[in-house]
Order: sequence, then C-alpha cells, then structure tokens
Amino acid sequence: MDPRAVFAAILVSIPAVAIEASARAPAPLVPTALVEDVKSTTAGVEFMDYVGSGQVIKLGAEDVLILSYLKSCEHETITGGTVTVGSERSDVQDGKVVRAKVACEGGKMRLAAQQASESAASAFRLQNANLQHTLYARTPLIQLPKLAKGERDLLIARTDRKGERHRIKIDDTVAAAGFYDLAETNVSFAPGATYDVTIGDHKVSFRIDPKATSDRTPVVSRLLRFQ
Repeated sequence: MDPRAVFAAILVSIPAVAIEASARAPAPLVPTALVEDVKSTTAGVEFMDYVGSGQVIKLGAEDVLILSYLKSCEHETITGGTVTVGSERSDVQDGKVVRAKVACEGGKMRLAAQQASESAASAFRLQNANLQHTLYARTPLIQLPKLAKGERDLLIARTDRKGERHRIKIDDTVAAAGFYDLAETNVSFAPGATYDVTIGDHKVSFRIDPKATSDRTPVVSRLLRFQ
C-alpha cells in the first residue's frame, strides 16, 4: 500500500477531540523567579512560590508583589497592574515597579528537567551538584526536602573550623510549610565560614559570603536548597 495512504488512514483514525486537546495543552512553565512577598487576593500566588516566564499575575490597584529573579538577581517590588513574568525581569502594565540588583547565585541555578514537568513550583538545583552554595546573608532560609517519618533533626556543622554545631528540631508545621528561616531564630553564621547541613539522608554544603551581614536580606540572597 502507498505509505501516504497509510499515513492518511492513521490521521483519520485519531479522534478530533484528542488532536484538539493536544493542540490546546500549554507547555509547562519554566520557573524563573521567586515570590518573596505578596499582598493580594487576586494574584493567585503565595509566599515562596516559583513563577515562570510568560505567567500572568493580576494585581489590584493597591496590591503589592515582590519577586526575585533567580538568574538576573533582579529584585522587584510591584504595586498594582498586570504582571507578565519574564526570564530576567517582569513586564508591568498599569502598575508601578521598583527594581534593584541583589546578591545571589544567579546563573549558577538551573531547573531540573524532570522536576520542571511536575509544576511551576519545582525546586531548583545547581548545575554542578558538587558546587558549594554561596549565601549572602548570615541567616539562611532553608528550603527543606520532602521528609520521611522520623527525619526531623536539622544538623548544621561548621567545616572550616571545629566546634560550631547546631541541632534544630523540625516540627510538623515547619515540615509541611517546606522551609525553615534562621532569621526567626538566634542562630547566625560567620562571614566567610563553610558549613554542612544534613537532615535524614539529605546533605548540602554552603559558604557565607565574607561580606555578608546579619541584616534580613531578600530571600533569594540567602535561600539554601537541598538537591
């Protein structure tokens, strides 16, 4: 049989509904920015959500949205309007935006391909798993991995000098929220020092930038993610 005739027969056999559904299915958003704060009932995003290029967020006239871009380290405070998330900065229509560059790991971050297909709030990882994270504040915000039962002890140990260790009990509320903010505690790490963090079978290393202060800097400057 003529191959063209076979191909035509296959096309005819595919339900039109399936073809239309496939054509309508949007490509998954690739997260490019982090929601550091939001005061809105219409935005549809929450604190610590990831948002992706092309995503549209609608704000009321007095609503406020704060985004930090993971690649460009652009920190935006947006008041009102319609926000279209970009790859390095937002496009804001009928609203006001104030931008500032902040210290962050920037281009070292990339989205894990498997995680990208799951949701717009997927976790990021470094391009090189052995590369040490650099944080630009002395009080990290730690994004926790999914924890199995019994994995509730967060252990932090300094590696460039012996003696400094911290054991933090993670309760169910914190585990459900998915992050632990050391800015809410009395724990502060030394500028220039290096540390290992473990919880259960998960481990990650980080270094505090020598110029880091104890001020509450933007989340993207002090965010630590497990692989």
